[in-house]
Amino acid sequence: MPAKVYTDKDADLGVFQNKTLAILGYGSQGHAHAINLKESGCNVIIGLYPGSKSKAVAEQHGFQVFETAEAVRRADVIMVGLPDMKQADVYEKDIEPNLAKGKTLIFSHGLAVHFGLIKPHKDIDVIMVAPKGPGHMVRRLYAEGKGMPALIAVAQDKSKKAKKTALAWAKGIGSTRAGVLQTTFKEETETDLFGEQAVLCGGASALVQAGFETLVEAGYQPEMAYFECLHELKLICDLMYESGIAGMRFSISETAKYGDITRGPRVVGKQTKAEMKKILKEIQTGKFTREWVAEYKGGLKKYNALLAKGEKHQIEKTGAYLRGMMPWMTKKNLKGVQASYS
Repeated sequence: MPAKVYTDKDADLGVFQNKTLAILGYGSQGHAHAINLKESGCNVIIGLYPGSKSKAVAEQHGFQVFETAEAVRRADVIMVGLPDMKQADVYEKDIEPNLAKGKTLIFSHGLAVHFGLIKPHKDIDVIMVAPKGPGHMVRRLYAEGKGMPALIAVAQDKSKKAKKTALAWAKGIGSTRAGVLQTTFKEETETDLFGEQAVLCGGASALVQAGFETLVEAGYQPEMAYFECLHELKLICDLMYESGIAGMRFSISETAKYGDITRGPRVVGKQTKAEMKKILKEIQTGKFTREWVAEYKGGLKKYNALLAKGEKHQIEKTGAYLRGMMPWMTKKNLKGVQASYS
């Protein structure tokens, strides 16, 4: 039986009447939630750390900005729009001391709560509203009168109204226009981490690099390897995004289809799936989170070294050169952008 899909008719923005909503952080998701909720008629304030570069941007968008602790004090519903590894410290220092009975904490990802980095106060509601796309798309779709699908979850329901709050927030950011599914903090966190690590980021990046290296090591030009293993990946991903895997296969040549269905399982076969199961177990047991917390607290040495190694890969130099030959392509230098979100 398909999961129930919640839409506009299932959500009531009246839940937020005479209430103040605070968004802690004004980055990718934070700014989109804030602006969309404001345009939905909600009273929204922003909480930032002293000296945040985001303060001027938020004020330009018409928001009152307070230091994090004060924003928590003033608000009835508080969204923690901060990076996963910063949430626990901010919770301990600025959030928990200023929580009062009846308030609600909202997360857009469940890692900190599910793995116990944050142990929420028992007298509050704890919910999740997780749009299934980046903040700039959440904002753009709302402005176009559409919406980004989202997940909701309830970790604590002290008021017995937590689900209504989650649905109201989802409506305020436009997600009920598209459809909202209910999940749990456990399910969202573990599937999200697995998707990132084994398929979307880790799996795809490693597959592209391995294919590129295989062709270059066999004597083919790096430019040819780049086009065949990275550049054209967008075409295939777009077809799958729009029509599913079967739809993608309908749109490619018979030769490509035959190669797909006979050779693909040789690249991603039993050994790969066995490794995926190990990755999933590391996520489920908390091993990955413990490792990530230790790496973060240890100064990110391995993290930075591996990123630097990736940036030096031949595929990056080749790609930069070839993208420079494509005037129709929007060039984006995103390095350092995430660090500016706060």
